[in-house]
Amino acid sequence: MTLTRRSLTLALAAAPLASPAFAQSALSAADKALVDRAVAYLEGLTEAQGRFVQTDARGRSTSGQLFLKRPGKARFAYDPPSGLLVVSDGGVVSVQDKRLKTFDQYPLSATPLSLFLARTIRLDRGVSITRVARLADGFSITARDGKKQTAGQITLTFRDSPMSLVGWTVTDAQGRPTQVQLRGLERASGLDRSLFVLKDPRPKNVGRGKV
Repeated sequence: MTLTRRSLTLALAAAPLASPAFAQSALSAADKALVDRAVAYLEGLTEAQGRFVQTDARGRSTSGQLFLKRPGKARFAYDPPSGLLVVSDGGVVSVQDKRLKTFDQYPLSATPLSLFLARTIRLDRGVSITRVARLADGFSITARDGKKQTAGQITLTFRDSPMSLVGWTVTDAQGRPTQVQLRGLERASGLDRSLFVLKDPRPKNVGRGKV
C-alpha cells in the first residue's frame, strides 16, 4: 500500500517545526548530555546514504532510497509503484508526484529535514525539547515549535552503539503519527551533486506550488 501525499508532506515537508535549532527546556544534566551527543553525531554526518521505510497513522507503508549531504541537501526516492520524489537543494524542499503530475515546494527551514541538515545545530532558540527518553538500545528526543505558533511535534530516535540516527516520527495536532525508519544508513563520500537537484517539470505558465 502506498502513502497519501498528505502523509508524505507531514513527514518530510509540511512539518510543525519552524527552525532547525533546539531550545533547552529545563533539561537535566543527563538529558543535555544525550542531546549534545545527538548534535555532535548529526553535525559530523556530512554525507550518507541508505534505505527508509515510511509508515502513516493507518499503518500504510512505502520504502525508498535516501541520500544526505550536509548542509542542506537530501534526496528521498520512493520505490515503485509510488511516483514520489523529494529533494532538498539546500534552501527549498521539492516534492514531485509523477503519478499525479504534481510538484510542490517548501522552505527547508519549515521542514523536519532542517533539524539534521542545518550547518550548525544550536540549542538556544527556535524549537523546544519537551522530552528526552532512554530506550533499550538508544534514546529519543522530542521537540516542538518553541514559539508555539504551530501544533504538533517531532521525535528523533538514535541508536547508542554504534551511534546512529534510526529515524523520526512527526505527530500532527490531531495526534496522528507518521514514522520514517532508516535502514542501513551509512556514511558516504563524493555523492553526485545532481542527486540534489529537482527542477519543476511543469510548463512555466502552469501555477507553481507553495514556497
